[in-house]
Amino acid sequence: MPDDTVGRFLAALSPEDRAGVAARPAEEQESLAEAWEQELAGDDELDVLDELSPAEAEAEAARRVLGKGRD
Repeated sequence: MPDDTVGRFLAALSPEDRAGVAARPAEEQESLAEAWEQELAGDDELDVLDELSPAEAEAEAARRVLGKGRD
């Protein structure tokens, strides 16, 4: 399991989204990964989900971060 923020963020993405994000510049990947960490830390719903399934909480936060970029 990757221990750097960008690696963990990429691992939380679906394969299709992972490929798209991996093709972006490193600065953008880092920005998305930081937003992902903030989403994980700042949402109480994700805290509950994290206790049940940490991987699903990370995946949901990743979907939210990417969704915000598409709006």
